Amino acid sequence: MTNTDLFTTARLGALELPNRLVMAPLTRNRAEADGTPSELMRIMYTQRAGAGLIIAEGTTPNAVGQTYPNIPGIHTDSHIAGWRRVTDSVRDAGGRMFLQLQHGGRVGHPDNSGLIPVAPSPIPLPEGIHTPSGHQESVTPRELSPADIQDTIADFATAARNAVAAGFEGVEIHSANGHLLHQFLAANTNRRTDAYGGPIAHRIRFTLEVVDAVIAAIGADRVGIRIAPGVTTNGIAENDTDELYPALVTALARRHPAYLHIVFADPESALFQRIRQLWPHTLIANPNLGRGELPADGGKAAAEALLAAGADLASLGRAFLANPDLVDRLRLGAPLNPLGDAPLMYVGGPDGYLDYPALDASSEAA
Repeated sequence: MTNTDLFTTARLGALELPNRLVMAPLTRNRAEADGTPSELMRIMYTQRAGAGLIIAEGTTPNAVGQTYPNIPGIHTDSHIAGWRRVTDSVRDAGGRMFLQLQHGGRVGHPDNSGLIPVAPSPIPLPEGIHTPSGHQESVTPRELSPADIQDTIADFATAARNAVAAGFEGVEIHSANGHLLHQFLAANTNRRTDAYGGPIAHRIRFTLEVVDAVIAAIGADRVGIRIAPGVTTNGIAENDTDELYPALVTALARRHPAYLHIVFADPESALFQRIRQLWPHTLIANPNLGRGELPADGGKAAAEALLAAGADLASLGRAFLANPDLVDRLRLGAPLNPLGDAPLMYVGGPDGYLDYPALDASSEAA
C-alpha cells in the first residue's frame, strides 16, 4: 500500500529514517580553497539534522573532477578529517548522512582545479564557467583514454572508502545534471566509438562500472545513484531518454543498491511510472519546483504527490536551505522562511547560508 505520509518512518538499507523527507545535495561553495569542509558547513548541516536523510553536496573524488571554486573534495586526508567533523556533529544531533560523489567532467576549468577538464569526448561546455577571477569561457576537455577511465573508476571506489572513513552512512553516485557520468549517457556529449560510446548498452557502461566498483568497495546497502532523465543542465541533450533510462535502471537494479534518486521527477509521466515498475528498491524522487520563489508550502504538496505516485522518499533542496527546521515546520503547518537573495547562496560566508532562523531560536545551537 502506498504511503503518502512524509512524517512516518522508513528503512533505507540498515538505516531507520525518522521521516521520509530527504535533504537534497546543494552546491553552495562554502568549502575551504583546498576542498576541506569548513566550520560553516558543519554548522549548516547540523542545523538540518532533523531530515530523514541528508545527502551532502556534490564532492569531488579526485582533483580533476572539481567543478567550481570552494567545492569540497574527498580525496585527501584533510578532506576526510573535515567531513568527519561534519558527520560527527550531525550524528550527535540525531541525523544521518550520505555523501554525493560528483565528478564534473567537462564542467570544470584549469583556474578551478589546476588541470584541464576531462570528458568522454573533447566537446566543451557550451556556456562559460565561474572561476576565482570571474566568469570565463569553457575550455575543451581532454578525452578520457581507456586507461583514464579505469583510473577514474578506481578514484570513485577510493572516494567511497574515504567517505565511510569520514563517517558517512553511504554515498550517492551522481549520474545526473550534466556531470561526467551523465556526459557518458548523453549522445551529444559522448561521441566515442569504443565500448563506452555509441549504442545505449555502451553509453551506460561507465555508470555501471563506477557503481560496481563502489559497491565492491563499501557494499551495496551503502550506495545510491542519482539520475536526471531528460534534464538539459550543463548543455546535455538526450535524444533517446525513454529508451536510455529503462535500460540503465534495469541494469542498476540487478546490483541491488540502497536507492535510486530521480531529479525533477514528474509523478504523472509515463517514464517515471516505468522506472518505478523497473526499480524494486528504495526510490527517492525530487520534484521540479522551478528556479524562482518556492511555493508557500516549500514543496510539501509536490513531495506528497511523488509518494502517491510510488516514491518511497521525497527530496527537497532549497526549502531545507531556507528552513533549518523544515521537517518540524511542515509537520506543524508553520510558516516557512522566504528564500534569500540567490547570489548569496554561492558567494561564501554565513549570509544566505546560516542566517535563516528556526521557529525556536534555541534550536539553532550547533
